[in-house]
Amino acid sequence: MHRPKTKFTKLQILTHVAVLVPLALIVWDYTQGRLSANPIQAITLRTGKVALVLLVLSLACTPINTLFGFKSALRVRRALGLYAFMYAGLHLLIFTGLDYQFDFGLLWADVAEKRYIVVGLAAFLILLPLAVTSTKGWMKRLGKTWKNLHKLVYLAGLLAVTHFVWQVKSDIREPLLYGIVVVLLLIARIPGVKRFLSQMRQEIKMNLSPLVGRQN
Repeated sequence: MHRPKTKFTKLQILTHVAVLVPLALIVWDYTQGRLSANPIQAITLRTGKVALVLLVLSLACTPINTLFGFKSALRVRRALGLYAFMYAGLHLLIFTGLDYQFDFGLLWADVAEKRYIVVGLAAFLILLPLAVTSTKGWMKRLGKTWKNLHKLVYLAGLLAVTHFVWQVKSDIREPLLYGIVVVLLLIARIPGVKRFLSQMRQEIKMNLSPLVGRQN
């Protein structure tokens, strides 16, 4: 019995390639000695930021489909979420392994002064079961519980933003921008707002149809 071949869209292929570029650049910069005077800190910050960006992009897929009818975005949502988890895992591994040399006693002693560690770990621990249960098999096993479980991704996003804000301390404009985006995406998931966005898309489509017909 032959299994049907899995067809990847151009967007899916582009997504897989694009999300690995930051990792390739980190490796390249490391080999070329371009990671500043503190390479461990530079790698930690870069992997963390990529994880946050990918997480936000994965959250944006459903609203993009709702507002623009771009269903292809839904086909890359899972990949973006899993790559976000991968970068978050690298971020945590580098932080605990290279920065703290897996000295959890020292790490625990710093938790009181560095609260961003707690919220960052909490965000990762939320993403962990979401990554494990992201397959269709788990979706069938968990049923309705699966959707409720995966709604926690928004909490993970907010905790990741908080982690970023508390880590940078001074110039918090960039992490706050991510926070605003996460909140807006969360608002877009509210049933009433989602219906409004869908209706607005339909109205725009209807208004543009005569213009498109004239051009043709």
